[in-house]
Amino acid sequence: MRRVSVVGVSGAGKTTLAGRLADALGVAHVELDAIFHQPGWTELPVEEFRRRVGAEIAAEGWVVDGNYAAVRPLVWADADTVVCLDRPRRTVMRRLVARTLRRTLTRQELWNGNREPVTGMFRRDPRENLLRWSWMKHGEYASRYAAAAADAANRHLTFVRLTDDDDVDRFVAATAAAHG
Repeated sequence: MRRVSVVGVSGAGKTTLAGRLADALGVAHVELDAIFHQPGWTELPVEEFRRRVGAEIAAEGWVVDGNYAAVRPLVWADADTVVCLDRPRRTVMRRLVARTLRRTLTRQELWNGNREPVTGMFRRDPRENLLRWSWMKHGEYASRYAAAAADAANRHLTFVRLTDDDDVDRFVAATAAAHG
């Protein structure tokens, strides 16, 4: 395992897990949100997004976190493993609310000068409200990645489904032991 894609709904813990796996494997951690979201929350044009992600995954080893359909075929073509974080909705929502409140109150910079807007938790449009987005997409993402794991087109990939903190900790420990 040297090229890993970490996927799951917003708030499932993709970035945290990807960072831990990258450390255990001694490879780069590539956070797709950090590439896609430019200053002022401007979205990177798709072709430039693909180009930048392609440059990042040209390395011999990496851990990519994110669900972007625009680059998934590119990432998965070179990946050897897909880790699906499929935590229960209640766990995701509890963590996402706490994370969003912390980031909003501390004005924590996320990527390229961007910060979560104070009004973000109150917006009706799920594309502008991460809590609504995660709530609405939870089942869809779980189904998407279960179907991908069963798809013969992805037989070159090893799919790993993790559902709780114990699964995550065991997986990271086993990865570190195997590559340490």
